[in-house]
Amino acid sequence: MLTVPPYDVLRQRRSEKWSGLAPGVIGATVAELDFELASPIAAVLHEAVDRGDLGYAPGVSPQLRAAFTGFADRRLRWRVDPDQLTLVPEVLIGLIELCRVLAPGGKVGFATAGYPPFLLQLPAAGFAVRHLQLRPDDSFDLDRLTAELRDGLRVLILASPHNPTGRVLPRAELEQIAEVCAEYDAWVLADEIHAPLVLPGAEFVPWLEVSDAARRHGIALTSASKAFNLAGLKCALVVTASDRAQDVVRRLPFTADQVGLLGLLAAETAFAEGDAWLDALIAQLDRNRTLIGERLPDGISWSPPQATYLGWLDCAGLGLAPDPAAFFLREAKVALGAGSDYDPAARDRVRLNFGTGAEQLGEILDRMASALAS
Repeated sequence: MLTVPPYDVLRQRRSEKWSGLAPGVIGATVAELDFELASPIAAVLHEAVDRGDLGYAPGVSPQLRAAFTGFADRRLRWRVDPDQLTLVPEVLIGLIELCRVLAPGGKVGFATAGYPPFLLQLPAAGFAVRHLQLRPDDSFDLDRLTAELRDGLRVLILASPHNPTGRVLPRAELEQIAEVCAEYDAWVLADEIHAPLVLPGAEFVPWLEVSDAARRHGIALTSASKAFNLAGLKCALVVTASDRAQDVVRRLPFTADQVGLLGLLAAETAFAEGDAWLDALIAQLDRNRTLIGERLPDGISWSPPQATYLGWLDCAGLGLAPDPAAFFLREAKVALGAGSDYDPAARDRVRLNFGTGAEQLGEILDRMASALAS
């Protein structure tokens, strides 16, 4: 059974989601979970601290290779070659450095709405960024992708499952993306950090299981950080399935000691021993998804996510643009993600983090409804 600490204990957390909030505000912004850590992970971290084991990471350990390949096989139906795993500090850093190798100063694209650091950090790293606007049903716009490839797009960053919509891309759509990118000799970097969080009713297809074209022209990146709430520990994996892709990864500038040792130990344990906790998390998120559907305030609509613990809420019917998040922070004391952070055109949207207990989620929804009613 998952537990959420009391509100006053959550407010003592110093991570981004909970720090800096005014008194009485509930944080529902940054993609962090409120649940207590899985006990095997907490135990291995305490043991490391107790023995003073806080040095440099030694590289991809045999334990991590075995743990991740086993996890991928049994939970994601993904056969991973343990010799094609590479450590990086985090998925975003890995993405940026792979783009530097593949398209220095060139054109990099991703679907919008998109993860805010894509919008901020890729341009700052010197890339010409291309936004591929999702279709109204949140599906990928293949016509737009083809046009951008013709215009010189060299790398597509594919968030799969997608953040913030929570959509799980079907195999047929992934196959089409792979084929068109291969046709123009472009690369796909698949950000699969939310893959362990696919909810009942959807089926995740790993990029490297899509096709030969996907394997030859693609690289996957993942981590235990989102599913097990370990973002601060800095440990992620780059996964390849072709010699061509592995040659690219060998050109990355990282050394193993740039990865957090505690992150390595936690990832080993999460992938090897975290199934029961993860099953309980997915069950709770599924119940939370139902609760939102039942109690979403009038005037707000959404497409229930197929994965993640993030709700992409449409507030267009409320007349709160350009910043409905500011309204709910001021009037409801609920901190939500501003839609314009994910897409400059999404001024009517907010992102709700529902990775919390049902009681606190109910309080969030009640506060939002009361603010609108008053």
